[in-house]
Parts: sequence; structure tokens; C-alpha cells
Amino acid sequence: MKTFSQKNETVEKKWILIDAEGLVVGRLASLVALRLRGKHKATYTPHIDDGDNVIIVNADKVVFTGKKYTDKTYYWHTGHPGGIKERKARQILEGRFPERVVEKAVERMLPEGPLARQQLRNLRVYSGSNHPHEAQKPEALDVAALNSKNKRAA
Repeated sequence: MKTFSQKNETVEKKWILIDAEGLVVGRLASLVALRLRGKHKATYTPHIDDGDNVIIVNADKVVFTGKKYTDKTYYWHTGHPGGIKERKARQILEGRFPERVVEKAVERMLPEGPLARQQLRNLRVYSGSNHPHEAQKPEALDVAALNSKNKRAA
């Protein structure tokens, strides 16, 4: 029996729609990273982009557990000496681009490299409930129903 290896030509991608309202950020991100990589499929091949296209709506309504909403810090560096910057999760969620919290959480759960960057392009995150991908007929995935810990009251 030979080991199955997926080819780029035979990959079948589905479109998944996830409503993130009230979902815990880390649990949502780990499930989305799994879907983007394609590890939920029997045809998973580590060096092929076999994952699905994932649309996340209501990303501004995600929740953190514990004190992470006020205490979690996101760092970045400007590239200049002494250019370390920081911002709290609360500032980002209440700011101009609240979807970046979910994007960063998913990005940091993928391995680094060209394949992960390609898989990350299959993720679309929107802060409101509207998205421009109705023509792709995405299937709704109820993440809250998968495990009782996935959803948390705000």
C-alpha cells in the first residue's frame, strides 16, 4: 500500500463561514488554523495548501478569558533603536481595526514559512456581520456547538 500524497491540481477547497460573536479568541484561532492547513481532511499533505477558505464575521465581538482583555500586550518593533511598541488587547478591539486580534492569533498558530503565508491568504476577517463572499456560497460552521468552552458570555 502506497502513502497518499495530494497534488496541487486535485485540491478541493470549500468556503467556511464562522460567526465569532462571543467566541473565545484562542479556541477560535486554533480551529481556524487547523482548517487553513487542511489537517481536518483525510487528504492532508504537509507541503501542499490543502486547507479551506475561512470567512470570519463579527470579529470585533470576540472575547478573552481571564484578565487578557485588559492585560494582554501585543508588541512590535519599528526597526529603529529603542523602537519597541506595545498595545493592549482592549485598545485594539476598541480601536479602528479590531479584526487584527483574530488575524494575529491565527497567524501565530501557523508555522512560519512560505506555505503558511499562502494559507493565511485564505483567511478573511471582517469586524461586522457583512462580507462580500456570498457568491462562493460558504457553509456556516457553528464553533460554539463544538465545545461548551468555545463560547463565553461577554
